[in-house]
Amino acid sequence: MFNKTKRNGPGKFGAFQDSIRSNGNAIWAVMLRDMRTRFFNHGLGFIVVPLWPLVHMVVLLLIRMFVVHGAPPYGDSVATFTATGLMPTLTFMYLSRFMAYSAVTNRPMLAFQQVKILDVLWGRAALEIVSAFIMIALLIFILWVTGQDPFPEDLEKAVLCFLATLYLAVGCGTIAGLLSLIQPLFLTVYVLLMILVYIGSGAVFVPSELPFYIGDILAYNPVLVCVEWMRTAYYGNYSDRLVDIPYVLWFGTCALFIGLAIEKLFRRQLMEN
Repeated sequence: MFNKTKRNGPGKFGAFQDSIRSNGNAIWAVMLRDMRTRFFNHGLGFIVVPLWPLVHMVVLLLIRMFVVHGAPPYGDSVATFTATGLMPTLTFMYLSRFMAYSAVTNRPMLAFQQVKILDVLWGRAALEIVSAFIMIALLIFILWVTGQDPFPEDLEKAVLCFLATLYLAVGCGTIAGLLSLIQPLFLTVYVLLMILVYIGSGAVFVPSELPFYIGDILAYNPVLVCVEWMRTAYYGNYSDRLVDIPYVLWFGTCALFIGLAIEKLFRRQLMEN
């Protein structure tokens, strides 16, 4: 019996390795396809991927700087203060939205037996996460070159907030992608929902200075909590009243598990569609 167990062990481990390798190859294939087809039908189109949200952010920063005169609510730079709100908000919006978009555009890849639905979603997620890091690095460089101070007082807190925002976006993007496969109209609904998320995120106002009952209602939006969390990393005197880190993490975890449950329960329907 001991020898039999010993012989079967490596076989099971080998099957596990093969499964991981197959999933990794499928995710890599999705990433390569997205890099080639998203812009210009060429692999170099990936260069545009981080520039797209960066241009979006820079335009909003310029509008904010020209509209708002005088000192910012916190700090010495209107641009930096506005960027602290836009970084979590646009990171969440772009990552989760394009995960949903990828589920629809990469539907033909599901014809290959090796490619699973989650491979498609997480392949795009990996691509968007790399893009998000590049976008943030470019934004910090632009602010620094233009004489702003883009560095937070608490770097560790800012990094943790950014990582939590990515986690939240992957969880919500998983649900959005699967529901978009079941009903493509949901993709349009999700895009419209992102407008509401942006308006209520606190990216262009200070939620903690609103009346308590309004701020508490808006804080059900986890993106707003991420914005507040990021601002506490940049400004030591910023109120952390609406910062609820466990809420963001639990929201992202629940969203991810709900997405996995949808994939498990509706796998046949998703593949047939």
